[in-house]
Order: sequence, then C-alpha cells, then structure tokens
Amino acid sequence: MRPTTKDLAKAAGVSLATVDRVLNDRPGVTEKTVTKVYETIEKIGFVRNIQAANLARGKHYQFRFLLPTTGGKFLTELLTQIENAALSYTSEMIETNVQQITANDPHLVANHLASLSSMDVDGIAIMVPESPQVRDAITRLSERGISVVQFLTGQPKASDIDFVGIDSHAAGATAGRLVGGFSQSKDGSIIVISDTMQARDSIERRLGFDETIGRLYPKLRILPSLETYGNEKRAHRIICDSVENNPDIVGAYVLSAEAQAPIEALENCVDASHVTIVAHERTSFSASALRKGVIDAIIAQNTGHAIRSAIRIMRARNEQRQPLTSQETIRIEILLPENL
Repeated sequence: MRPTTKDLAKAAGVSLATVDRVLNDRPGVTEKTVTKVYETIEKIGFVRNIQAANLARGKHYQFRFLLPTTGGKFLTELLTQIENAALSYTSEMIETNVQQITANDPHLVANHLASLSSMDVDGIAIMVPESPQVRDAITRLSERGISVVQFLTGQPKASDIDFVGIDSHAAGATAGRLVGGFSQSKDGSIIVISDTMQARDSIERRLGFDETIGRLYPKLRILPSLETYGNEKRAHRIICDSVENNPDIVGAYVLSAEAQAPIEALENCVDASHVTIVAHERTSFSASALRKGVIDAIIAQNTGHAIRSAIRIMRARNEQRQPLTSQETIRIEILLPENL
C-alpha cells in the first residue's frame, strides 16, 4: 500500500494539519519541522496524490487554446473538437476555452502572452508561428507558473516547453515519397504551396520533402515555394502564373493545413487528373477532394487526440507529474480513398 498522509504524519511525529501546511507551502510551521517532514517523505517513499488533494480543495483548472483567427475548414474542425473535449473534461473540474488572435503578428502575440498571469490561466496551448518574440514570451509564461504546450506548430524537443503534434520534417519526407511514387518517376516540375514559409512547420516540411525527392526521384524538379497568406485571389494568381511558366508540372504539394484555396486554384489552372496532389489535414473539403480523385493522398493527424493530449499534458504539469509520452505521441496518418 502506498503511504498516506496519516502514515507520513505518524512517521514524522507531527499532526495531519502540520503535514497539510508543509505540503501546501503554507505558513505556521518552523523550518526544523518542514525539514523533518521532507526527510520523512524520502524515508517512507510518500508520493502525494495531487488529484485527490485538488478534489478535496475543490481546485478547478483553467486551460486555454490560443488559435489564429484564420484557417478555413481546418480551424473550424479544431474549434469543434476543442468544444467536444471541453465538455468531456468538465466532470474532472477542467474548464477549457479558446481565444483567437492575429497569429502572423509576433509582437501582438507576444504582448498578449505577456499580459497573462497564473490568476488568468493554469495552462495554455499555443498555435502560432514561431518567432523570437513569441519564444521569449513563452519562456516568461513558464517562469510565471503557467504550463505551456506548443500546439501543432513549433519545434519538438527544442526546449523544455511541451509540444503536441506530428514531426513536420517526417511529414514532409512522407509527402515526398508519395508525390514521387505516384508520379511514376516522370520528368517534370513539382509545385509547392504554403500559407507562409515563416512558420517552422512549413520550413520543416519543405526540408523533408526536398530531401526525399532529391534522394529518390532526381528527375523531378521542385519549384520555389509559393505563399498564399490565406488569400484566395492571391492563391489563384500566383499558382496560375507558376503553371503558365512551368508547363511540365506533374505534381503539387500543399504544405498548409487549409488546402481549399490552393486546390481550387490548381483545378482552374491545370488538368488535376494529370497532376499528383498531396495535401495536409483532413477537412470536409480535402476528404471530398480525395474521394473525387482530385487529391491523391492526405497527410493527417488526429486532431481530437492532439487536443486531448494538450489538456492531459497541461494537467500533468500542474499536478507536478510527468506526462505519459507514449500516450501523447501524435502519429502521421496517410489517408487514401480506400481508407478514408
């Protein structure tokens, strides 16, 4: 049986009230008694049940997802999944909400993060492009006692900040394998489309894609990345210009999570049935395009799993527990018409 607080109090020769004060870092206990209690903790192997303590105190957690204001159908999917997760965690005294922000303005994001205190939130999952300003603001959040999760964007294992999402370099390498394989080693050009190449996940995906194509399919020529900035008119113009200037296009890789504008632009500018197209993330649009044969494959991640993982990690950090790594690993999924 695991030692209880009663066992700890008895072994230390103090009252339960004194143990409670020590464990909760409250005043009214001498330094000598504090030292004695902690020495006894080490001696008997006492492990505090934070969940039970929180339940007894009626502790509620306030967790927040900081998302961009734009993102099309993928953002809509995330908002729905967060709402579902919030309902399921209510019984565990966890309140989860969403705040949206203009994510491409790093100074705005950094200022917003600087305004938060541990009185506002216990944990925050942040889905914004990485920048020096945002990195510094995230570090200061942790110093103020707010648990932070880089959500779907960021760099895995780059720091002590937790990350939830797929390995973007591996995802890009997977896309290279799919585009090259489906193109059947034809000679030709590949068009690469992103919302912005300022985002680390876009950079990592492009690097992985280039490495795989260069190693396995040297006959294919990868064109410079096109940035749509989420603007449909811009997407149509720059994609059609690229198609016009490169009539040998045999493949397209859409790096961004929202594929609708790039795919519709491609359909207007080129015969999609003769072009291998690989996109990211399952949405109502991308799933429909896959069924119709417009898209050849979707590289996806289970967003519901990612959201629940972010909540579990924030809770574990608040309870001073180590998250279960195997449970929180988000895997790359390859969706085809046959397994959609």
